[in-house]
Amino acid sequence: MAEITNKYDAIVIGAGMSGGWAAKEFCENGLKTLLLERGRNVKHNVDYPTTNLQPWEFEHGGEVSQEIKEQNPVVSRCYAFREDAEHFFVKDTEHPYVQEKPFDWIRGYQVGGKSIMWARQVQRWSDYDFEGPARDGFAVDWPIRYNDISDWYSYVEKFIGVSGNKDGLDVLPDGEFLKAWDLNCVEEYFQDFVKENYNDRHIIYGRCAHISEMKDIFREQGRTLCQSRNICQRGCPYGGYFNANSVLIPWAEKTGNLTLRPHSVVHSIIFDEKLNKATGVRVIDANTKEILEYYADIIFLNAGTLNSNLVLLNSTSEKFPNGLGNESGTLGKYVAFHNYRARVSATHNGHKEFATEGKRPTSAYIPRFRNVKKQETAFLRGYAAGFGSYRFQRPNSEGIGEELMTNLNKKGEWSDWRVSSHIMGETIPKESNYVSLHPELKDEWGIPQLNISIDYDENDEKMVIDYIEQITEMFEKAGFTNIQSSDSKQAPGLDIHEMGGVRMGNDPSTSMLNKWNQMHACKNVFVTDGACMTSVSTQNPSLTFMALTARAANYAIEQHKKGELI
Repeated sequence: MAEITNKYDAIVIGAGMSGGWAAKEFCENGLKTLLLERGRNVKHNVDYPTTNLQPWEFEHGGEVSQEIKEQNPVVSRCYAFREDAEHFFVKDTEHPYVQEKPFDWIRGYQVGGKSIMWARQVQRWSDYDFEGPARDGFAVDWPIRYNDISDWYSYVEKFIGVSGNKDGLDVLPDGEFLKAWDLNCVEEYFQDFVKENYNDRHIIYGRCAHISEMKDIFREQGRTLCQSRNICQRGCPYGGYFNANSVLIPWAEKTGNLTLRPHSVVHSIIFDEKLNKATGVRVIDANTKEILEYYADIIFLNAGTLNSNLVLLNSTSEKFPNGLGNESGTLGKYVAFHNYRARVSATHNGHKEFATEGKRPTSAYIPRFRNVKKQETAFLRGYAAGFGSYRFQRPNSEGIGEELMTNLNKKGEWSDWRVSSHIMGETIPKESNYVSLHPELKDEWGIPQLNISIDYDENDEKMVIDYIEQITEMFEKAGFTNIQSSDSKQAPGLDIHEMGGVRMGNDPSTSMLNKWNQMHACKNVFVTDGACMTSVSTQNPSLTFMALTARAANYAIEQHKKGELI
C-alpha cells in the first residue's frame, strides 16, 4: 500500500508567534506536525535583506515613497512600515478587506508573521485582569485565573529570554527575568517622584523579549546578546530579540518532526459529520491555486486574530452552517482591541548636565492604576501607559558650502529633555464589534473577504479624557513644563492588538472555547492566538498568547496519548 503523505498527527495553521509555539511543543513531543503559512518562507539570517544596511544605503533615507503611501493608506500609518521593513508587511491592495467601520488591519503574511516586526514588550496578566469580566459584569467570565497560567508564563519566559526587574507589583506579576537595561536619569527622577507622591502608581522598566545575559538555552538556540541596535523590525542577525524565525521554527525543525509548508492559504477546516470531529484542513496553494487537503488528529488554529475568525466562519457544514463550532452564535463577535489614541508630552528643565549615549530596546512603563481593586471612575476597566524621556543635539546648519560642512561636523547644542507618554487602554468586548464574511466580495483565492465592523464607544472616550487628566497632573506635579496632550482619533487596529471573536468561557452557550482553548463543540480543534481572548486587559498580549498556546498544546498532547482526540 502506498504511503499516505498528507496525514499528520497535528496541523498548525499559521507560522507566527503562537503557531510557532504550538509546532515546537508538538514536534518536541514526537508528533508529526504540518505547519501551514499563507505567505512566503522567511529564514532566520537568510531573508533579512536590510538587517545590516547603514542609513545612507537606503535609497529614500529610510522613508517609503509618497507613491507607496498613497497606494497603501492603511499599512503606511504603521510606525514600522518604513523602507527597512516594508517587505514584511501586507500591502493594502494585495489582500483587500471591507471596512464597514474604519479599521486599520496591520498584517504580516510570512513565516514568522508579525513576530519579526513586533514591539517586544512582554508583561504578565494578573488576577485583576482575569477576574475583570466577572467583577465588572462585561463580556463573560474567564475560565482560567492567574494560577492556571503562571507556570506557563515562566516556561515561555525562560525559553524566549525576557529582560526586566522584580518590581513586586500585584497588578503586574514578576517573571523569570534577565537583567534589565537602566532607566535614564529623567526616567529615574520621575520614578522616584511617583513613588514618593502616589501609593497606587509606579514607573518601571518595560519588560521586553531581549537577551541581556547569556544562558545555555540561548546558546543552544544559536542566539547571542542583544546589541541594542533598535532596528529589530528588520530581523536580527544576532537573535538578540525573540521571534519565531530565529527560535521556534528552527527548534521544531531540528526534531525531524516538522513539515513547513509556506504559500498555503487555508480555506477551511474540514468537519466530518459521521465522525463528529474535524479531520483536516483544506488549503489553496497561493501560487498555483491548486486545492489540497491535509489530515490530522489535532488542529491548532493560529492564523492571527481576525484571520482565525475568518477561517472558522468559512468552515461550514451541515452541523455548523454558521461556522465551525459556532453553536453559541458568538463566533466573530465581541472583538476588542487596545486604545492607543492619546499622548501627553512635556519639557523637563533639569538634569542638563546629563545626556544619553547609545540605545536600548525599550523604555519605562506605567502599569494600570485605575479601577484595579474597586470601581472609582465613570468608565470601566483602565489603562497602562508608556513613558520615556530623551534629549537630542541640534545640528548647526548655518552657512553654505565648506562652512556648512564644518558646522554640521561640529557637535550641536543639546536640547532640553523631553518626556512623553502614550495610553494603552482596555476596550470592552461588545457584540456590536464583530467581523463577518462579505456575502459577495472574494479574494484572489476565492475566499470571502472579511467584513470588519469595530469602533470606539463612550467608555473609550471617557478613558482617554481621564488618561490625559491624570498624566497631565502627574507631569505638572513633577515640575515638567510645556505640557501638551493630543488625541490622534486613529481608527481601531493601528494598535495591532485586536483580540476576540472565538472567546474562551465556561458556558458553551456564550463562548467558543473551554479553559484549555479547546472548542466546546469540536474537541480536536484548538484556538490559541488572539482570537481566543475573552477580554483584552491593558498589557501587551503576546506573552499571554504564547503561554496559552504552550499550555493548550501540552494538554492536547496528553489527550492524544489517551486516544481522546483520535
